[in-house]
Amino acid sequence: MTTNLYRTIWISDLHIGSTQCQADVLLDFLKHNDSEKLYLVGDIIDFWSLSKKMYWPREHNTVIQKILRKARQGTQIIYVPGNHDENVRDYDNYVFGDIIVKISDIHTTAQGKRFLIVHGDEYDAIARHHRWIAKIGSVGYDWLISLNRFLRLFKRLLKIESHFSLAAFIKYKVKNVIQFISNYEETIVHTLKNENLDGVICGHIHHAEIKHIENFLYINTGDFVESCTAIVEHHDGELELIKWKKQTISF
Repeated sequence: MTTNLYRTIWISDLHIGSTQCQADVLLDFLKHNDSEKLYLVGDIIDFWSLSKKMYWPREHNTVIQKILRKARQGTQIIYVPGNHDENVRDYDNYVFGDIIVKISDIHTTAQGKRFLIVHGDEYDAIARHHRWIAKIGSVGYDWLISLNRFLRLFKRLLKIESHFSLAAFIKYKVKNVIQFISNYEETIVHTLKNENLDGVICGHIHHAEIKHIENFLYINTGDFVESCTAIVEHHDGELELIKWKKQTISF
């Protein structure tokens, strides 16, 4: 498969260092997609999970090496930390291995549109004011993702092609979760719509989306835990949400 070339790529919620991370799919995505600029939009390394249990398989190390190699080869990489890697926020504007850390950033597309790049937990009342609730929710989510991993392995062994995610199915069947997503989106838009911006690109809630809300473009990158999604900017400035499927399946 040939490499796709973009002006900009946004990925978030990789959760490297946790059992949630789909490192094999992420590596495949990084292998087949290049860009002039790459945004890492938070929750890249999951320090919450690492503080509970040390988990760092070889594939996770390979992901880090692949990203660093892209930086060395000329890709401009901007790391916008999230709540699971919030300690990195202490290093705003520092450069580590050709990767610059920024708490937030403004990106201007080839069409001249201005987007705020931010992880998004800043607009989540639970994450900001009730951290202990967020951590309890994270444990339950980890359990769902672990169950989902076993289902994926089972389908691979039986050579069943399916994009079904048990965690996503349960999450989006719960009325309160749907309301939370809606409230989250509206909070961001209402906060930013008068800030001389055309839109926002964020992550955090693991729900990929491109949509207009009150003439403001709300874009969420999704994650590489369940959906394996990314946002890309083509060289003409058009933005697209892509869902990545691993090109070669190994057993």
